[in-house]
Amino acid sequence: MKQTVNQEAVTPPPPPQQVTLWQAFLFWLKLGFVSFGGPAGQIAIMHQELVERRHWLSEQRFLHALNYCMVLPGPEAQQLATYIGWLMHRTWGGIIAGVLFVLPSLFILIALSWIYIAFGDVPVVEGLFYGIKPAVTAIVVQAAHRIGSRTLKNNWLWGIAVASFVATFAFNIPFPAIVAAAALIGFLGGRVDPEKWQAGSSHNKSGKSYGAALIDDHTPIPAHAQFKWKRLLQLVLVGALLWVIPMALLTTTLGWEHTLTQMGWFFTKAALLTFGGAYAVLPYVYQGAVGHYGWLTSTQMIDGLALGETTPGPLIMVVAFIGFIGGYVKALFGPDALFLAGATAAILVTWFTFLPSFLFILAGGPLVESTHGDIKFTAPLTAITAAVVGVILNLAMFFGYHVLWPQGLNENFDWISALIACAAAIALFRFKLNVIHVIAACAVVGLILKVVIL
Repeated sequence: MKQTVNQEAVTPPPPPQQVTLWQAFLFWLKLGFVSFGGPAGQIAIMHQELVERRHWLSEQRFLHALNYCMVLPGPEAQQLATYIGWLMHRTWGGIIAGVLFVLPSLFILIALSWIYIAFGDVPVVEGLFYGIKPAVTAIVVQAAHRIGSRTLKNNWLWGIAVASFVATFAFNIPFPAIVAAAALIGFLGGRVDPEKWQAGSSHNKSGKSYGAALIDDHTPIPAHAQFKWKRLLQLVLVGALLWVIPMALLTTTLGWEHTLTQMGWFFTKAALLTFGGAYAVLPYVYQGAVGHYGWLTSTQMIDGLALGETTPGPLIMVVAFIGFIGGYVKALFGPDALFLAGATAAILVTWFTFLPSFLFILAGGPLVESTHGDIKFTAPLTAITAAVVGVILNLAMFFGYHVLWPQGLNENFDWISALIACAAAIALFRFKLNVIHVIAACAVVGLILKVVIL
């Protein structure tokens, strides 16, 4: 009898009923408001909700979808949401999931960006950012460590990481050139010694089972998810038109050199270079947005990353902050419409940044599946990820310099910021605290120091 009871106790629940598009819409809307914690946290939330709790798809299908997104440029968590939405409810399901993953963050960042630029010199706001900036430096160091520990498995990959750091730090070589060089080395290395260039993924296959799922391990691939050349060409054409039409309108009405046109072009290129996540493309964005175009200052770039860390949605949404500040400061629509200029620029750069991600999933998902595990495809990506580690470390040094010597090396060292950065690093590395909690605590410390003590 006891054995029978135990067997009944572990009997998995039946699969859920068919999920309607409206039910999916409500879930993706909720996810857009609670997706804190960066890619790892967002993927964990989706796994918990969709695999463990709701049983919309099995563990194996979830990891299979995640593997698609890990080999694509762009924010993998947003692409994963788009992919699952597409798998369940065709093209419109993917569009709804992907858009709702981004939309709440866009509106929140537009509001926060306006508060920042309009009231940034208020002591309370200044104090908050005084504490947040050192925390961001520690967070970027943690990102380099996290990616490096997963990727740098042999001397070849270590060498690429070191070379990319030197190329960025000492020679200021553009990020696209580093990506191209790393990809070439990986391609050649994969042909000579394939074992050293296997992609190291932290998302290993799991034997866990959470019961029968709506889309289970052996559920046939839906007709719309199977590769068809005609479907691929149609979606590529639609995606191209969605890029060409707004870019043509900007160019013909405003001119190629106008700020909005240049933002569209620049962030399109950035979207195609985000191998390794948002931290990987931030150095390239900094080179362009701060160094070349002057849309914002170095300090504002650090502040924007801090805001991106504290809002839901993918971290690459920091581009909305960059666009808002650039449009606002440049007064694109005149001095009486600063907010409108900033909001328009933020929406514009978000469109051009995320459009390729939708195209990659909707048009290229089945194609990527057919090449998954091919060393000719994975070896260059492994090498690119190794190069990303060096680039991110350079970004951490850049942030650290501007935080610890805010007036330059010839001026005083900010030892208080150094202590906050060290405390944040200890909280992240030693105690594994959540990024949001670390930023919140550092913000409170900065507020107390600036407003009450200093």
